Amino acid sequence: MIFLKSKDEILIMHEANKILHSILDTVKTYILPREGTQTLDSVAYSECGNLGVKPAFLGYKGFPKSLCVSVNHEIVHGIPSPDKILQEGDVVSIDFGIEYKGYFADAARTIIVGQAPENVIDLVKNTKLALYNGIEQMVVGNRLNDISSAIEKVAKDNKYGNIKKLVGHGIGRALHEDPQVLNYIDIKSPNIRLQEGLVLAIEPMFTLGRSDIAVMPDGWTAITVDKSIACHWELSVAIVDGKPFILGAENV
Repeated sequence: MIFLKSKDEILIMHEANKILHSILDTVKTYILPREGTQTLDSVAYSECGNLGVKPAFLGYKGFPKSLCVSVNHEIVHGIPSPDKILQEGDVVSIDFGIEYKGYFADAARTIIVGQAPENVIDLVKNTKLALYNGIEQMVVGNRLNDISSAIEKVAKDNKYGNIKKLVGHGIGRALHEDPQVLNYIDIKSPNIRLQEGLVLAIEPMFTLGRSDIAVMPDGWTAITVDKSIACHWELSVAIVDGKPFILGAENV
């Protein structure tokens, strides 16, 4: 079931996402060589307390941390650890959610630690481009596949692996709501028409190699089977006055 949101609800979600992005801004300052990924989680958790919000991922289906930190060939759901130390050139995806006034916010960014090869820099840039191209399609009258097609085109144009087993989603009073938002076209998938008040978390995930994934023994960390570098960007977006309205983000 798809739950369309009122403008008042979207304003609350906008506030929630502003808080979320302020926390991610703070976390980003700790993404440095020789820093443990547990530090990033501790900062995110502490900031939630300071700002009066609840970390959405902590305890969600048993996830043990507040922040997902995925490094290099880890795609999503990486578990922070004091033993996982960042190095120069690492590609770090941080995925975070909060609950605020009964509504959820969800976003992800990918940051390069220091210097990296040009193809890695391009991967991060183009995955973000795919996100924004998908967002542009969130217009009343378009269909869900218009978002998926815009994302898929960037992957195809750049010959990236496009992760198909992980998808975006609706968001609101639950962290994950209908509909699923694929990053590719699947003619068997529901292709709903986009309506005023729809709120989606759009999240392309591309790799420099293949799209095949595996899950580590921790039960959470999704990795590329060929160990190729992965990238993940995500924003929560509402349709307001017929057009896309990015929740909480100004200069992400």
